[in-house]
Amino acid sequence: MTLVYKICPAASWRDAEAAGRFAGAPVDLADGYIHLSDAGQVRETAARHFAGMDDLVLVAVAAEALGEALRYEPSRGGALFPHLYGVLPLAAVRAVSPLPRGPDGVHRFPESLGA
Repeated sequence: MTLVYKICPAASWRDAEAAGRFAGAPVDLADGYIHLSDAGQVRETAARHFAGMDDLVLVAVAAEALGEALRYEPSRGGALFPHLYGVLPLAAVRAVSPLPRGPDGVHRFPESLGA
C-alpha cells in the first residue's frame, strides 16, 4: 500500500471528522485540488509551508483508495507531487498523528516515516 500525506491544523481535521470528509484547506480550495505529499516529500512540505506552526496533524492516506482522482503533477521545481481532485474520503485514511515541533522548532514525524 502506498501512502500519501496531508498536513493540516488539528481543528480542521476535527471538522473533517465531524463532516465525514475533508474538502481541503483554504489553499486547496483556491487551487482546485488537495495538496498531498509522498513520504519523501512531507518533511520538506512541513518546513516550507508549516514552519513555526503548532497544533498540526499528519494524515496518512492510502493512495490506491483515491482512484483516478489522485494525480501526480509537477511542482514549480519539477518534482511530482500527489494532488487529489475531489474530497478526501475518511475511509481512505490509515492514520492521523500529531505533528509536534521539537525544541529546535522542527516538526517531529512519526517513527513509521523513518528518520
